[in-house]
Amino acid sequence: MILALESSCDETAVAVFDPARGLVGEWIHSQIALHEKHGGVVPDLATREHLRNFGPLLERAKSEIGFENVTKIAVTNGPGLAACLAIGVAAAKSLALALRVPLVGVNHLRGHAWSPFIALHSEAPEDFDARLGKLLPHLGLIVSGGNTLLFTIDAARKITVLSSTRDDAAGEALDKGAKLLGLGYPGGPLIEKLAAGGQNDAFDFPRGLGPRSELDFSFSGLKTSLRYLIEKMAAEEVRSKIPDLCASYQQAVIDALARKTHFALERENFKSLGLSGGVANNRTLRAALEAEAKRPHIPFFAAQPQHTGDNAGMIAFAAWADTTGVDRNLEMALTVEPSIALA
Repeated sequence: MILALESSCDETAVAVFDPARGLVGEWIHSQIALHEKHGGVVPDLATREHLRNFGPLLERAKSEIGFENVTKIAVTNGPGLAACLAIGVAAAKSLALALRVPLVGVNHLRGHAWSPFIALHSEAPEDFDARLGKLLPHLGLIVSGGNTLLFTIDAARKITVLSSTRDDAAGEALDKGAKLLGLGYPGGPLIEKLAAGGQNDAFDFPRGLGPRSELDFSFSGLKTSLRYLIEKMAAEEVRSKIPDLCASYQQAVIDALARKTHFALERENFKSLGLSGGVANNRTLRAALEAEAKRPHIPFFAAQPQHTGDNAGMIAFAAWADTTGVDRNLEMALTVEPSIALA
């Protein structure tokens, strides 16, 4: 079994994955309430919370699952907040030394890339490799607060990035838009909730699409457009138009994501489409991407809600499924006898 730790930002998470059964346990401590009053993540506070919560979470995992059958430790080693990542890596190294098992580092984005397939594996673990083979090459879209990118997974399970954002990530644009509207943090879910009661064509926001040959994203112009618009409106008008503003702003983000995905699907005979990352929880976005998958008649896989944000389940799964992308540097650091390494 694989024991995984995740601490890239403001979620302290632990998970245990069994290739024969799937994820057998997941434990997470969220810091949203702590950072909400600051309007965003405060790195020093996040680091302190990781120090405080890894111990209790690991104790719960040990008491509920046990570590006797753990044969590998996996840990997020980037990208993320440096101090937060350091806490997770230090804890993972200590566990690997104590349990005398190998340690591997997993890129956080690779975890997101593989997360849509976690449910597929849990349905029939013994048939996963055969079923996955029929779904490759795969086109995936990661949409989170810090990253927005299109990538492919080929038949050899190699991940290739097709495009990314030139400025703000989609989730960042939603959070900043919510801040401009005075909605609070985290902004994406608040915008989605209010958008349900508004008209998505009430305001004409830029899409930043560019030519069909250009797959990169850009959302900074969208944020600026919202700022200039509300500066021209009276405070009372802004308050009365909040649902329409949210719906139109959200639709501009989704249109850009869906259109670029559509362009990418035209480039190759992909056999599946995936959606992951924190913004993947947005139901309107899921519907838009599912519609794009229906055009070429390919299956659509979206990460389960519990695996869209920062979580250790996707790190454990990627450490097993992604045979080309794990970081062997951490593993090499523990090839000596534990007693020597500790000295």
